[in-house]
Amino acid sequence: MTNPTFLPGVPAEAAFAALRRAPGNEIASGKFTGPESSSALSANAFGWFLDRPEDLPPLPGVPMAQPTEVDLTVELHLPWQGGRHPFIDVLALTPTTLTGVVSKRYEPFRPAKKTEFSEDFDTRDWGTGMAQYTALRHAIADGSQTYRHLDAAQLIKHAYALRTQALKRARGAVLVYLHAAPADWANGKPVDPTAHARHAAEIAHFAGAIRGDDVAFAPVKWIDVLAQWSRIPALAAHAKAVANTFGPI
Repeated sequence: MTNPTFLPGVPAEAAFAALRRAPGNEIASGKFTGPESSSALSANAFGWFLDRPEDLPPLPGVPMAQPTEVDLTVELHLPWQGGRHPFIDVLALTPTTLTGVVSKRYEPFRPAKKTEFSEDFDTRDWGTGMAQYTALRHAIADGSQTYRHLDAAQLIKHAYALRTQALKRARGAVLVYLHAAPADWANGKPVDPTAHARHAAEIAHFAGAIRGDDVAFAPVKWIDVLAQWSRIPALAAHAKAVANTFGPI
């Protein structure tokens, strides 16, 4: 197995070690080096901050303080033993918040995968601070609420896990949905523009459905993050490298 190549400034050994923790075998399978890899995008963009977390600015519109730690592909344990626990693409620890980033690139525009909630979720009292997430979970489980492009079930699982870990650290929790809007697939075929509009509408619906709960939900566009970084002298070259390598995102 050949280790992936990372952008300049990304500590390759640390990034590779983090990626090996994730399920899905993306590196060995070759998916990581594929032209549509979301994992490669987030690992290269945020891997640059693994050994310099203080240089990561609060993401645009996200209620987070200056990070003291940044890590990739972190398993966030839910409040039970055994079973599967969600992996977050990026985790940033600040003095006041635990911020988890779920990164998406082409995934919202591919055929949706069926995602279910295990019975464990029904055995816990998540409290009034997660009442909106719980209500939406029930609606998704009974089919009264559906999403075509947004993996809402995955986001809810991440929210529960973030809340669990944030409580242990006596911090607030923020779930960032970092998404792209690619105009074309890697083969040059255009992405259906109506899919972009539907995706945006579903993001807005999800945000409204869980507004006010203890885990703040912050949708952010990749293009806005790179624009922010490009205006910061210390990050401008890195932002350019990400944009040049991964194209319009």
